[in-house]
Amino acid sequence: MGSANTARYREFLKRLREARVAAGLTQVEVARRLGKPQSFVSKCESGERRVDVVELFDLAYLYGKTLDSFAPRR
Repeated sequence: MGSANTARYREFLKRLREARVAAGLTQVEVARRLGKPQSFVSKCESGERRVDVVELFDLAYLYGKTLDSFAPRR
């Protein structure tokens, strides 16, 4: 089982999606601002693609969140 299937990573993905929605952004808008295809955002949110720390910084900035707001609780 890959790390994308752990409860903690699923919680991270949930927080990632919630942050985008709370910021009032669609996946298309986020992708455009990052200079990526919409499928990039979709794959990140679904766990199909891992989010690296630099990408997380960019997403946190776009969503007006701190990095720790994405951290799953132990």
